[in-house]
Amino acid sequence: MDLRKLKTLIDLVADSGIAELEITEGEGKVRIVKFSQTPVAPVAAVPTQVVAAPAAAPAAEAAPAPAPAAPQGHSVKAPMVGTFYRAPNPNSPAFVEVGQAVKEGDPLCIIEAMKLLNEIEADKSGTIKEILVENGEPVEYGQPLFIIA
Repeated sequence: MDLRKLKTLIDLVADSGIAELEITEGEGKVRIVKFSQTPVAPVAAVPTQVVAAPAAAPAAEAAPAPAPAAPQGHSVKAPMVGTFYRAPNPNSPAFVEVGQAVKEGDPLCIIEAMKLLNEIEADKSGTIKEILVENGEPVEYGQPLFIIA
């Protein structure tokens, strides 16, 4: 791969919203990763070799922390990977709050995926018991978002 093409690819990654680009051309392979101060969620896992360093001996008095109790009720899960938003825009109130009654089909949140805003609706009637994701956080497919009881 010539230097001009490599420079063009670097500029493309720097100017775009992508964090990583990997190109295979013939037997050559180039991987460009954009440095960011904020952590970026991985899109695809690539098998790598991990070497564990010896850990310090744990304190004898340290007891394992108890696991948090699982939320009781129906879990509304993310149907896609994207960014979670509680309101239709930054100046609007949130779709739902804890303690609010919802009916099946009521909008609960928006998940932005690939510049498309997808309204997520309640799949069950009830009361919002818990909101499990903060506004603006990335969510994974199948990740619980709300608890409805």
